[in-house]
Amino acid sequence: MDVWEAIRTKRAVRNFTDQALPEDAINRILDAGRRSQSSKNGQPWHFIAVQDRDTLQKLSQMGDFMGHVAGSALCIALVAPAQNDRSLWNYFDIGQSASYMQLAAQEIGIGSCLGTVYKPDEARALLGFPDSFELRIVISFGYPQPQPERPAKPGGRRTFDEVVHWDKW
Repeated sequence: MDVWEAIRTKRAVRNFTDQALPEDAINRILDAGRRSQSSKNGQPWHFIAVQDRDTLQKLSQMGDFMGHVAGSALCIALVAPAQNDRSLWNYFDIGQSASYMQLAAQEIGIGSCLGTVYKPDEARALLGFPDSFELRIVISFGYPQPQPERPAKPGGRRTFDEVVHWDKW
């Protein structure tokens, strides 16, 4: 699969099969995140790769609409330095890292979905990362459950001409 095909076909997958992910696939996904670009090569990320069923279930309760985490084969918590003067850039970099991981997974037939953590202190207690870091974003991964083809939802992606402005607004 080429990059454009991965981008074009990427969808949020919230329903996964029970099949475990092979270790080489997990390592490939994590390595893709590690290799992403970052502002001034800061590489602000740490990844907590969660496969334990009980921990996945508890982590799924850390934010609204995160039920997909409980049913995933893997959830990666993207941990960043706590709020500081680089936070804007750190979270931009974390977003790039997340995209790299999701595209690497897409290429090998693994689905993914982002989740937002609304209970960061509970997440810290669950996952044990230091106070000098915070967690706001997780990504669930797994083999997608078969889904029937369905047409795009009305109001899907804005058109190219709606979002692209040439030379000025």
